[in-house]
Amino acid sequence: MHFPGRFADQLVVDQLDRISLSFLVDELTIKRGGVAGNIAYALGVLGQSPVLVGAVGADFADYRSWLDRHGVDTSGVHVFPDVHTARFVCTTDDDMRQIASFYAGAMSRAREIELQPVADRVGPLDLVLIGANDPEAMLRHTDECRTRGIPFAADPSQQLARMEGPEIKRLVSGARYLLTNDYEWELLLKKTGWTAEDVAAEVEIRITTLGEKGVQIVGRDGTALEVGVVPETAKVDPTGVGDAFRAGFLAGTAQGLSLERAAQLGSLVAVHVLETDGPQEWRWDRAQALTRLEAAYGPDAAAEITAAL
Repeated sequence: MHFPGRFADQLVVDQLDRISLSFLVDELTIKRGGVAGNIAYALGVLGQSPVLVGAVGADFADYRSWLDRHGVDTSGVHVFPDVHTARFVCTTDDDMRQIASFYAGAMSRAREIELQPVADRVGPLDLVLIGANDPEAMLRHTDECRTRGIPFAADPSQQLARMEGPEIKRLVSGARYLLTNDYEWELLLKKTGWTAEDVAAEVEIRITTLGEKGVQIVGRDGTALEVGVVPETAKVDPTGVGDAFRAGFLAGTAQGLSLERAAQLGSLVAVHVLETDGPQEWRWDRAQALTRLEAAYGPDAAAEITAAL
């Protein structure tokens, strides 16, 4: 929502202990989102076969229909009818200051979900990406992947801020991929007490996004690869850009592309989201993708990536 004014003008400093405010907003937009939903949507658009696993409320029917139409298998989504689906509600004023609330709702029930029944239904799982969710669910699903020998990607994201070192170590140890942005990477090191070398001993490949500087990929042997961004035509909304990169990267590796090519595809999907209002409003255009990849990374990269999709 948008408030046509300044929050600061509505606050009385010596009355903050009695604050009671109502803002008349002039704009309301509702966007589909959520880490898992954003990544699954993008994977479906790119022609993959993502299986979405999570906990939702009885209000999920319209969202489910949307995802089903875009190639997402939603049979792993558990509905808890006594609560609503998790929701982030934010009001922004003319100074771009924000007042927001996050309602966890059904998300807190994700800890009740087991992955094996999903695998029994859809077949062997190539990779499980464990993204920001109910912390207990994240730990349960990570432990289950290790126990059952299912390859997994650790993508703790926003939950790093509320989790402590021992929990973070449980989420990371044994991962095929560790995905963070540069701030989260430093926070992970601080909370765990690990060094970069310690992390390399725990995960196969570390992937750290660097915003406008691109992405760094580091293997277990310390070999580092850096991939630049696809130049944007506009900066419309950064929400979901990281999720988009993950989807493009995973789609690329699933199709047998090298880490470099997969990261280049991830960067292209990320810039599509950056240029669009909402994390699931972008569309895939093969001809346009070829042109933009060629301009950013050269004709060989463009040919390899588009041939794999």
